[in-house]
Amino acid sequence: MQYRSLGGNGPTVSVVGLGTWALGGDAWGPAHDGESEDAIRAAIDAGVTLIDTAPAYGDGRAEEVVGRAIAGRRDEVVLATKVGIRRHGPHHVVDLSPQAVRREIDESLRRLNVDTIDLYQIHWPDKKTPIEETVGALARLHEAGKFRFLGVSNFKPALLERARAVFPLTCLQLHYSLLNRSAESHTLPGCAKHGVGTMGYGSLAGGILTGKYRELPHFGPGDARGEFYRFFCEPVWSAAGRLLETLRAIAHERTRPVSQVAINWARRVPVAGGGAVAPARGGVTCALVGARTAAQARENAAAGEWELSGEELSRIERAWRAQIAPLR
Repeated sequence: MQYRSLGGNGPTVSVVGLGTWALGGDAWGPAHDGESEDAIRAAIDAGVTLIDTAPAYGDGRAEEVVGRAIAGRRDEVVLATKVGIRRHGPHHVVDLSPQAVRREIDESLRRLNVDTIDLYQIHWPDKKTPIEETVGALARLHEAGKFRFLGVSNFKPALLERARAVFPLTCLQLHYSLLNRSAESHTLPGCAKHGVGTMGYGSLAGGILTGKYRELPHFGPGDARGEFYRFFCEPVWSAAGRLLETLRAIAHERTRPVSQVAINWARRVPVAGGGAVAPARGGVTCALVGARTAAQARENAAAGEWELSGEELSRIERAWRAQIAPLR
């Protein structure tokens, strides 16, 4: 496993992190807690140090699963969770009021069974509460020792700057994959300029970039793969299939799974001499990937053991420009 500093002032983390949205059991089909805990432990055994969760994942269930899985191994992980989204009946609501922030961090500490959180992230912007009020409340919780580093998720550059003016930010978590590169124009360069680390979720685009789907799948109501990840529809589905031909070829040459090629691309570093279409910038600091089983966790973690060459990145870039770029 390779490791990087998460931003200019943050902790050292594995280049592949474990995302736990699916372990909540309410957005990716059924989850089994025993298997989920085994997956987390297998990821740690494979060198993954960054574990990302949130109260919104299964109404706290994912946090509880993580807490049990890391018991006795707390010093081996950089524990990241979030604040600001809670369940209200069948729906989720965004609430970043100071009182909600104070309540939520204590609830997360209890579910995770830890004394402090390594990286506490604002899950989603709240249009009702000025970000300055939210970050001010979080700064006081930092002084109380309840978390070490502050991050944000799903923030536009302007809102990120307002938050940074109140308290130092370690990380921005954002949606990033070969099927969603919108962050490359302004967000990733801005974070690099200001020393803010980046974590990319959706690295496998809801599973499409694993190459496991040979036919267009249909998911049930409320399943994030069909509702949050808007890739399981035409024309994106067919274009992704053509892009996957290039990923499969590289995977075959490398004797690696297709998923590792996609993960590796997401956390790539800038490569010189890769040809005219080599990407000018790297990807995210840490690529988050979910896993339901220990075998999946080990396979995903292995993407942090190797790097795509400049020639391979150029091939992927050409395929992306031919198949995905015209759809933007």
